[in-house]
Amino acid sequence: MSPTYTTRRPFTSVVDGHVLPKVIQVGPNLYGAAFHLMKLLPAQFILGSALETGELTTDTTVVETTSGTFGLGLAMVCRLKGIPLVLVGDPAIEPSLRRRLEALGARVSIVSGPELRTRGVQQARLDRVARIQARLGSYFTPGQYDNPLNPVSYGAVAELLLESMGTFDALVCPVGSGGSSSGIGSFLRALNPRLRLIGVDTPGSVLFGSPAGPRQLRGLGNGLIPPVLDHTLFDEVHWLDAATAFHATRRLHSEHCLYMGPTSGAAHHVAQWYAARHPDLRVVALFPDEGHRYTTTVHNGTWMRRHGFHPPAMPEAPRTLDHPVQAAGPWSRFAWNRRTREDVVALLEGVTA
Repeated sequence: MSPTYTTRRPFTSVVDGHVLPKVIQVGPNLYGAAFHLMKLLPAQFILGSALETGELTTDTTVVETTSGTFGLGLAMVCRLKGIPLVLVGDPAIEPSLRRRLEALGARVSIVSGPELRTRGVQQARLDRVARIQARLGSYFTPGQYDNPLNPVSYGAVAELLLESMGTFDALVCPVGSGGSSSGIGSFLRALNPRLRLIGVDTPGSVLFGSPAGPRQLRGLGNGLIPPVLDHTLFDEVHWLDAATAFHATRRLHSEHCLYMGPTSGAAHHVAQWYAARHPDLRVVALFPDEGHRYTTTVHNGTWMRRHGFHPPAMPEAPRTLDHPVQAAGPWSRFAWNRRTREDVVALLEGVTA
């Protein structure tokens, strides 16, 4: 039987104490589910399930590909349970995060050079994982992109939101692996078919049919289509570029005292607009992680200026697209209308990019 979470059981570790978000009000009809580290929830759930079934033991090495936060969640759980961990990442993992992962006992393998250029970031990391697995006698791979326990783990968040707020009308989720948006969205939609699910992506991500390209906004979007992402849940999708998300993150701190990461800033920017546009609706946004990882980058004015992220004229509203292939610029949106990705991509005929 898989482990479950409630808001009432006594905490037994730092992981238990940080696994669920705090629900706070950030506007007249806008609320945020603010996590310490959102990916800690699926990390604990997946590893706990594997320990209970015997698929994972303390003699088994956990091997996973990660861009950061899921790896940090795995490192925390593995450290407390005494399980060896190998994480495969790319140069986007900043030195401070790598030091923290290694301090928690993880071995970090960075893919770089020709592998990235010929295979792409995500595929190159998966190839490295396969080679490491082949060398190990016993391993367990959580597989956040295709493990159905990833979205299932977020049932605890759906339960918390319902306990805290009762029913509400719209949920705004940044989308990376698709686990949180698909998991929370599916649980809530089963109880309230009218709930609107709004995804937040970034240009260069292929998740919702926009062209592949470089992404400066890490933690948002993807270069592959994760099997756990259920496109048919989404009512609309927004794309924010890095400059807009970074400055929205700094504004979230300066105006609401919420020191969060850029995926949280992106979600708040979209949710704030949506809530103002629909004052009769109650809107909830997911804020996936705190901002301490970004103290020397997004939350540092000198770094922002040095990298060309000067304060933009923040767009007051998104540009509405005819098709996701047009996603570009500071902020755009598309009416997804609960369709499959294949159905939406097929609409491209006759649309000018």
